[in-house]
Amino acid sequence: MSDKPVLERRFEQALFASRWIMAPMYLGLVVTLAMLAVVFLRELAYYVPQVMQMSADKTILVILTLIDLTLAANLLLIVLFSGYENFVSKLDLEDGGDRPYWMGTVDFAGLKMKLIGSIVAISAIHLLKRFMEIGQQSADAIYGDTQLMWLVIIHGVFVASGVLMALMDWLSARSKSPLASDPSAR
Repeated sequence: MSDKPVLERRFEQALFASRWIMAPMYLGLVVTLAMLAVVFLRELAYYVPQVMQMSADKTILVILTLIDLTLAANLLLIVLFSGYENFVSKLDLEDGGDRPYWMGTVDFAGLKMKLIGSIVAISAIHLLKRFMEIGQQSADAIYGDTQLMWLVIIHGVFVASGVLMALMDWLSARSKSPLASDPSAR
């Protein structure tokens, strides 16, 4: 039995149980995933009948849009599963070989890296789409030179943030390793 007072023990149990407040948020992410699927299917249904009339550039832009939506959905799944398992409860599912290999192994640091990696990829696709639209009057009316410059700057910030986060994780892991703390082991 613990030496802690009853009030302190109950308080700590209540704090620990408060993680379940996150459960409705993860259910909300499931709804968001369904919304992304609807948008993906709507885009697909819109463009499939036009495929024979689309130029190669337009086809690539459509494909990039669909990839962008898919990456966002993948990111949502990673946050959904990893966040739930890291912060709420382990998913006790029967393993029929269908469980993604990374489930149960992505910690908070890994989740951060997957998140920033996905954000960089989504940003890169958005930037590539804009580069492909340069010279098109309809796109140029929406995006001027200033907006394009900001898209490049923001993407650069995402990339730099990802590199800095990876460096911080690497330094943190290195400082915890036995080799880092024992000079005779070098």
